[in-house]
Amino acid sequence: MKMDCPAGVSHSLRRIRPLGLLVGAAALALAACHPGAGPGVPGAKDLGMGAPAGQVAVADASETIGNGAVKVGLIVPLTGPNGPSSVGASLRNAAKLAYADSGSSDVTILVKDDKSTPAGAAAATQAAINEGAEIILGPVFATDVKEAGRVARSAGKPVIAFSTDSSAAGKGNYLLSFLVEGYVDRGLSFAAQRGKKSVAVLAPENDYGTLALAQAQQSAAAYNMRVPLIERYKPGAPGESIQRLAAARDQFDAIFIPEQADVMATVSKELVANGLDSKKVQLIGTGLWNDARALNMPALQGAWFTAPENAGFNAFAQRYKAKFGSDPARIATLAYDAVSLAIALSRSQGSQRYSESVLTNPSGFNGADGVFRFKPDGANERGLSVLEIGGGAAKIISPAPRSFTGNGA
Repeated sequence: MKMDCPAGVSHSLRRIRPLGLLVGAAALALAACHPGAGPGVPGAKDLGMGAPAGQVAVADASETIGNGAVKVGLIVPLTGPNGPSSVGASLRNAAKLAYADSGSSDVTILVKDDKSTPAGAAAATQAAINEGAEIILGPVFATDVKEAGRVARSAGKPVIAFSTDSSAAGKGNYLLSFLVEGYVDRGLSFAAQRGKKSVAVLAPENDYGTLALAQAQQSAAAYNMRVPLIERYKPGAPGESIQRLAAARDQFDAIFIPEQADVMATVSKELVANGLDSKKVQLIGTGLWNDARALNMPALQGAWFTAPENAGFNAFAQRYKAKFGSDPARIATLAYDAVSLAIALSRSQGSQRYSESVLTNPSGFNGADGVFRFKPDGANERGLSVLEIGGGAAKIISPAPRSFTGNGA
């Protein structure tokens, strides 16, 4: 899809160079103009938010980064029930890194602690708006995102949040995170391309499993795949469900298993015992399998899963550690990309910088974890790779796309 860029964008971007493999604010804006350029459980905790080992968080209820005219609110959980939060600190530090990388003097980032509660998120969002924030970045947890969105919507301000729970999305409430729906759709699309015709679903009886199952049914229909069997099991007790799958082995050529790595040990043993390892049938998982525990399981050798490509995060993590002396949380790139995007748009889009039409640009943007675009309903699409497990490692067998095709409707 061809897009026209506002006057002056290309010229301003030519003066800023992305750093190595890590794509910063300049390329975020560039991807929007040139498409070829260039990781929850609802109502509870969001998945994929592992805290970095050894990082010490220093809580500051109100902090500013920069002193530009455009105000941006950053709502993060700097404190939680047990004191300072290393995840919140990692998000704040990533924002500092994005600001430094951009060379920006255009924005002021208003950092607010949501105290890991919905009420705290509402108060922090209101405080940022009272101080002039034009857009809100964060929070992380779904219930907090909904409260922040409620406050921001009343003030007519958009939100770019980090929850992996798609129920937190809404008009003007955009999720930048890695959604289970995206993982599932990419995995089944690839399976169909590889000639798979019929996929059974083995899903835990929890919210993540329910979301993944719903998307699997939708995606299978879209790619002309049958779903002959659906087995749900109580978390940690998949034995009887796997036995039933084994008894109907001739009805499917793939099994989709949306399960976390730490629970896959039990699932893996049952699969092997029932002759359903990846040597006998193609196993497909989500980004939750991108974990050393899953990669070393015998039943999963040859299995496929979807995930963002690691090169961008690895480069970001190296530079983060050099600056802050600790490893970032895996979701720190979300804050980095959100701040980079806010800065890039402040430079290129004038008074419309955070409007719906700009944020939902169908050509999308390019960030540390690859290409992404926001949908009008607040969900997102991300460029994901497909990996195959083998020898205790994972190799890319289908690279992540570098641009989007279609209008994203």
